Amino acid sequence: MSEDQDRAGEDIQLEKARARYGLLAVVVSNLAIAGVAAFGVWRLGGDRSVIVGVLTAAFTAVSSMTTAYLGIKAVSNTAKSIASAAAATHQAPAATHPATTSATSAASAASAPSTTPPAQRSQ
Repeated sequence: MSEDQDRAGEDIQLEKARARYGLLAVVVSNLAIAGVAAFGVWRLGGDRSVIVGVLTAAFTAVSSMTTAYLGIKAVSNTAKSIASAAAATHQAPAATHPATTSATSAASAASAPSTTPPAQRSQ
């Protein structure tokens, strides 16, 4: 049990480090884009149509990068929570007595329709 707790603690620390450094990478990239855009606007010296183009491109790059990071993070968190819920579900029946589990599963398999696609059912 202690080994599982140590592993869970390591996983939590790893996820925190990934989130921290991923967010740092996005913030630094956004600051770099803003810096280059500000430098470009400063060097153009008043040509309004080009300044609008530079600022539009900078806004698009910042919003795209931030949205991609948040989307990937959301999908990653969702997949991890689904995987941990599935692992908990698979571990719970294993704790019951093996003789009653096999008899119960054989009876339920005979009476309940299978939700597995026909091509994946064992024959």
